[in-house]
Amino acid sequence: MADVVAAGVPVVRVVRGNPTDEELAALMAVLAAVQVSPPVPEVAEVMVPRPRRPTRFVPATTWQGAR
Repeated sequence: MADVVAAGVPVVRVVRGNPTDEELAALMAVLAAVQVSPPVPEVAEVMVPRPRRPTRFVPATTWQGAR
C-alpha cells in the first residue's frame, strides 16, 4: 500500500456525495486500524460434561433403597 501512495495513485475515491475533511479523516483512521489489527485467534470448543442426575429418586428409608 505504501508503494501505491508513493506513486500518487489515489487509494480511496469518493463516488457520490461531498464528504467533509473530518469524515474522510475518520474513514482513513478506520481503514488504517483494520489494516494494522492482528487477526483474532480462533477459540477451540471445549467439551464440558453434563452433570449426571439419577434416573429416579428413591429415598433411603424405603425398602427399595436397601439395595
